[in-house]
Amino acid sequence: MDIRPPLKMTRQRAVILEELRGVTTHPTADEVYEMVRKRIPRISLATVYRNLELMAREGLIQRLDVAGGPKRYDGDPGLHYHVRCVRCGRVDDVHGIPPVDLPQARLEQVTGYRLLAHRLEFRGVCPACRGAEGPGAGS
Repeated sequence: MDIRPPLKMTRQRAVILEELRGVTTHPTADEVYEMVRKRIPRISLATVYRNLELMAREGLIQRLDVAGGPKRYDGDPGLHYHVRCVRCGRVDDVHGIPPVDLPQARLEQVTGYRLLAHRLEFRGVCPACRGAEGPGAGS
């Protein structure tokens, strides 16, 4: 049972959350920092990092741990999938595909783990990188 008090929504957290929810690019902490600095010029990078991690732990946002790349953040905390470009690292939401209904009880029995969540990531080449390949490439 979690008995932590609810997260206080400070002005800094509110601005970080608004900026993150205002984009679909899944920015890094450095990119969020640059967005937030336009509204709060004196905010520190450490404050942005700390608040992103705190909001991710509290379930207000998602932290995307992308293999071989920096952490990215998603303002949509709901269960949905992502597709990542293997060339440029771009990450996009996948809409229109319902989340997989995993047999959690069986997975727990087989693994011995108490499952908390799952994450599925698709990998491919984004439209911009495919366009840079030229006509007919990869067909």
